[in-house]
Amino acid sequence: MKRDDLGATPFGGNKVRALEFLLAGVREGDRVVTVGSAGSTHALAVATYASQLGARTIVGRWRQEMNETAERVAARLDRTAHETRLFAYPPGAYLWAWTRARGARWIAAGGSTPLGVLGHVNAGLELAEQITSDEIPSPAMVVVPLGTGGTAAGLALAFAIAGLDVKVVGVRVVPWIVGRRGRVLRLARRTAALIEGKTGLKVPVVGRDAVLVVNDAYGGAYGRETVAARAAAERLADATGGAVRLDATYSAKAFEVALRLASRESVLFWLTFDPRLLEPR
Repeated sequence: MKRDDLGATPFGGNKVRALEFLLAGVREGDRVVTVGSAGSTHALAVATYASQLGARTIVGRWRQEMNETAERVAARLDRTAHETRLFAYPPGAYLWAWTRARGARWIAAGGSTPLGVLGHVNAGLELAEQITSDEIPSPAMVVVPLGTGGTAAGLALAFAIAGLDVKVVGVRVVPWIVGRRGRVLRLARRTAALIEGKTGLKVPVVGRDAVLVVNDAYGGAYGRETVAARAAAERLADATGGAVRLDATYSAKAFEVALRLASRESVLFWLTFDPRLLEPR
């Protein structure tokens, strides 16, 4: 397991990787605008770290099927962001947010732009260093939740750069129109073009076979808990004495698939969620 939750304070996880780049240059008094679901960990991460920089955060949100994690994140987001508004569907949230984005730092949903994906490329290269230094064995697969695709795209590109024969398995937790392999590969290509444009160095192409999308863990709605994912999360909590807890929206579904794949392959599970978000505040 790659404990990406331990990478920052007050909480870590994959969203913080992207924000290292997306919040660069934000100063006290600036405005930062983003969008996400009602219980979006991305939106909460933006609001938390932008506030630490002295900026005001504005968040457009849309309704989702709620679970324990989403409820806790939504409550914390209400206290952290300076202005939020909840809409029935994503288009309304985007339109509202865009009207407030003039003169502000705009951050796309999930932080999944080439600039944000650079953070996940760094994460993948960090793993490659751990493998080459014999801290961990090289896995056949790295399993991550697949939402807006930034994490999967960055890891796949990093493994190509490092010359690692490791497949990225994205466990889809969003509607198919968002969580598609084609979208992940396009993000990887656009990020490679950004790196090449800034450095002049040739970046390897991420092949289609480098990314696999698993669709059967979704559960039919974003945020909907599944029986299999709950059982997998309970199994991990028991094995770690409660130290590692998973959220129902993303990480529990990915871990359930990781357990299945581990019966025939060496698998590394990438923990993108920080269980500190489940602690009452």
